[in-house]
Amino acid sequence: MKATETNLLQFLKGPKQFVIPIYQRTYSWTKKQCAQLWEDIERAAEDEGLSGHFMGSVVYVEKGLYHVTSVPKLLVIDGQQRLTTLSLILSAFSELITEGEKEATLITAKKARNYFLLNQDEEDEEHYKLLLTQKDRSTYIDLLENRELDNGYSNRIVENHYYFKEMMRKSRLSLDQIYQGISRLIMVDISLDREKDNPQLIFESLNSTGLDLSQADLIRNYFLMGLEEEDQRKLYKNYWYKLERRFGHLEDTRYFDRFIRDYLTLKTGNIPKIGAVYEAFKNYVQHNTDGTIAAIIQDVYKYGNYYINLTLNIDDALLEEGFKDIRSLKVDVSYPFLLKVYEDFTNNLITRNEFLEILKFISSYVFRRAICAIPTNSLNNTFASLIKEVDSDDYVNSLKAALILKTGYRRFPSNEEFKRELMVKDVYNFRNRNTLLRKLENLDRKEPINVENYTIEHIMPQNKNVPEAWKTELGDDWKKIHEVYLHTLGNLTLTGYNSELSDRSFTEKSYLQGGFRESPLWLNRSVAAFVKWDEAAINERARILAERAVEIWPFPHLSEEELTHYQSKEESGLEKGYTLHHHKDNFSQETFEIYEELKLRILNLDSSITEEYKKYYIAYKTEGRNFVDIEPKKIHLKLWLNVKANTLPDPNHLTKDVSNVGHRGNGDLEIKITPEVNLEQVMDLIKQSYEQNLEYA
Repeated sequence: MKATETNLLQFLKGPKQFVIPIYQRTYSWTKKQCAQLWEDIERAAEDEGLSGHFMGSVVYVEKGLYHVTSVPKLLVIDGQQRLTTLSLILSAFSELITEGEKEATLITAKKARNYFLLNQDEEDEEHYKLLLTQKDRSTYIDLLENRELDNGYSNRIVENHYYFKEMMRKSRLSLDQIYQGISRLIMVDISLDREKDNPQLIFESLNSTGLDLSQADLIRNYFLMGLEEEDQRKLYKNYWYKLERRFGHLEDTRYFDRFIRDYLTLKTGNIPKIGAVYEAFKNYVQHNTDGTIAAIIQDVYKYGNYYINLTLNIDDALLEEGFKDIRSLKVDVSYPFLLKVYEDFTNNLITRNEFLEILKFISSYVFRRAICAIPTNSLNNTFASLIKEVDSDDYVNSLKAALILKTGYRRFPSNEEFKRELMVKDVYNFRNRNTLLRKLENLDRKEPINVENYTIEHIMPQNKNVPEAWKTELGDDWKKIHEVYLHTLGNLTLTGYNSELSDRSFTEKSYLQGGFRESPLWLNRSVAAFVKWDEAAINERARILAERAVEIWPFPHLSEEELTHYQSKEESGLEKGYTLHHHKDNFSQETFEIYEELKLRILNLDSSITEEYKKYYIAYKTEGRNFVDIEPKKIHLKLWLNVKANTLPDPNHLTKDVSNVGHRGNGDLEIKITPEVNLEQVMDLIKQSYEQNLEYA
């Protein structure tokens, strides 16, 4: 590698061509960045004492990639954005000289072009010093040649070219002064020898902040940078470019980043952080011994198309209906699992109807949990590992069993729990209320109603100043009924006549034009069946709607025999070999009694907590993660909390930091329990560890 500080204009002089590789992102500088550069040029032009203004670096491969030609071709690894912008400035500068609106004496338009923009003795593409990629290339060349632009021209290239031209035209500076400012721009010329330097490592170090390039840019460059030009073109054209088009040319790269995170979750079982998917992806590729770069690109392309179908739309009306339910619930954490199910559907391991049934149960699982307010912080790991619980020989039933057998925070709420919580929930302020009302209204409809055309109507009005007619309607306990039931499902419906219904009495709302009895909506017909609207009516309608909801979001059903079969398989996979008897001799009578009481308290924290006997300690787990381990001793019990040191409030100073000390259990904090130790204080620390581990389960 050779790095030299040089004057920008001197750097551009002489026969050479800077080639932007096909895998590089297109030109993307905004007006804000252009304005900053223009200010720098004006400052350099006006400050006679300024010897130069530093512009950054341009990194390129000097040899080893292209065959020898009359014009040295330099593959730009980093710096294409500033190189393109400076070329646009010089193009605009030469145009202004030609137009004669401002006079220049230091250089002619022809020299400006031939020195800095063109290889004057060459033809075709070699005629241009800068060869951009994709549609930027033709747009830039059309501007240089003053030709009419194609319909699909690059907006950024054109906008920034005319921006600089307009700034020069309006500037108080002469063209000679502007030229002086440009001539004071300094850059670092970094040339690489492909046979000796690793362009990828250098590229990464130059972009280590992650501010300039998105995760998508980094991944694309990682894929293609190390390949020969023909391989780059083939893989980019056949796979990556097609995927970019489906992702909207990656204008919002966060969407692509989420896809890569879900792809890696599926492939590795680990969930990378969204801002670190590039590093996780690189690690995956480096440890993937089963496939070449080409094979991995093809795999990403395949799953990328599945992902877009899942998250945007698909030309399959039946699947689209199932996907739409997943999208409406915003359950992004299910995508790693569904990507694999989609692949299995594509490979004919499951039928379309089975795929739809799986989508229905996933929607039901997520929706029921939302209604029952079960914390969602374990869902990402639930879905990341769910595919491992599916038996490809009995796909749907094994999935049903996996969902039915989940307990605690991972449970699939039963019909009874779901109906009970749905009837009393504040549905009006529920994030998925539109989904709830849409599905309730459209059950078994062949011509679905679009709920977006209607507004939410409180049957018993939400006016704090409850009208007298409604106080009479509700009875002596009107105040309590209004507070308890106002936003619940039983009291909500849809209407196009919200202003007409307003705070009118129930009878008026039922019989006026556009009222409940005239409405074509099923939700309103369920209201019109009542002659009086009081606590009993609200509860009865809520019960009717809850029964309907159970049909829409069903609980998976398996026979006792089928469920027992899968339950036995699950239990057979658990670690065996140690029992409480294995630890008996390590206890004293006193410490065993403390252990028994502590065990009961720990298990009572939640039904999902399990106890496992290990060789040296007894582990208590939530969602597969140890949160406290107990080692039996004669004099005391030794506990380890699976948390980092200094992360738990410990006002009684019961814990000891053992992060740098060898120990049996998991975690950095140790507690010794003797009969004198207050178990309430210990349980407070154990509960904190449990809650902290639940977040990462």
